[in-house]
Amino acid sequence: MFETIKNAWKIPDLRKKLIYTLIMLIIFRLGSCIPVPLLEPEAMRQIFTSENSLFGFIDIISGGAFQNATIFAMSITPYINSSIIMQLLCVAIPALERLQKQGEDGRKKIGQITRYGTVVLAFIQAIGLYFLLNSYGAVTNPGFATAIVVIFTFTAGTAFLMWLGEQITEKGVGNGISLIIFAGIVSRFPSMVQSLYAYAKGGTLSIVGVVALLILALLAIGLVVMMNEAERRIPVQYAKRVVGRKMYGGQSTHIPIKVAASGVIPIIFAMSIMSFPGTIAGFFGVTSQSGGFWGAFLAVFSQNSWIYAILYFLLIIFFTYFYTAIQFNPIEMSNNMKKNGGFIPGIRPGRPTSEYISKVLSRITLVGAIFLGLIAILPIFLNLALNIQNFSIGGTSLLILVGVALETVKNIESQMLVRHYKGFLE
Repeated sequence: MFETIKNAWKIPDLRKKLIYTLIMLIIFRLGSCIPVPLLEPEAMRQIFTSENSLFGFIDIISGGAFQNATIFAMSITPYINSSIIMQLLCVAIPALERLQKQGEDGRKKIGQITRYGTVVLAFIQAIGLYFLLNSYGAVTNPGFATAIVVIFTFTAGTAFLMWLGEQITEKGVGNGISLIIFAGIVSRFPSMVQSLYAYAKGGTLSIVGVVALLILALLAIGLVVMMNEAERRIPVQYAKRVVGRKMYGGQSTHIPIKVAASGVIPIIFAMSIMSFPGTIAGFFGVTSQSGGFWGAFLAVFSQNSWIYAILYFLLIIFFTYFYTAIQFNPIEMSNNMKKNGGFIPGIRPGRPTSEYISKVLSRITLVGAIFLGLIAILPIFLNLALNIQNFSIGGTSLLILVGVALETVKNIESQMLVRHYKGFLE
């Protein structure tokens, strides 16, 4: 391992990219400490400690910037939402679908539209966040001028993070947006250790309980790595063709279908829907402790309820199937194979092939959906069973950490293999 890192550092180009990436991530962490003017951080912490899981997730990926009311409080979530919306629109709108298939130029145009969408969504989210903060008394001097300053500061922070991520992707190592999220989550490790120490010291958890939690975390990491790399390979055979004096085809290949192909997107969708009632209620100052019908209604959508966990689990399964159906088109895959002289051994080309792919895809998606659901509700189970609240690193964060780490390692390894060096995975 250390020899591999040493070899990577010996390569001048790779060394420059690594240093550039580290500098950009340091800038991100420094920006996470710059407070937004005219806001009261204590009120932000009050929102964070409420039952809204969405705000908790934003705080985690922002590295505590949301809780501390800094310029990067909204993190990169508007970019994530814009990217997801563009993926859905590329499937729903034929013009965008054609643009996506136009190669590098098409992808650049899609990326440009995504960036514009990010700024628009960031502006809208900043407006909503301002009114929410105002309802909690976080704005020191409410007014039009104050609203302009706070809204534009939040929007500019997100736009700067997006630019920072693109610079890392272009001049650094790995995917910049993913690494920013990765850095934000990793920065929460010290607070997680501090929380565990406080629970152990206060008697909420024994030493055996802390050790059991650490073992569970290691097992969860191993399971996530295994499921992240797991795939179902559908064998494909191509018929031989004679063109002139040369023979083409005849090779065997496969269609790889990942078990967790949808990643954390279904979890983000489900989290947004489950957090929606609490977010709307926050504008009117209603909480689960308010009593009455709305208080009881919000109590159902509190993270401290089994009903919330069950609904959350079912929504994740639904969105996993929904997203997989958008990403994979068995009929199109079957037609492409038929055009190129390919077939699945033992399956007739055409409709039988598409039906076979649909059946395999449905089974694999079910396994992936159940896995995502269990990982997502694991922190809720720990909270209900052990009375551990505001645990910094949840199942969603774990999925992001493992996915980004594996992606970055593969990126570094590919660059090292080009230069005939052994990589991390060897």
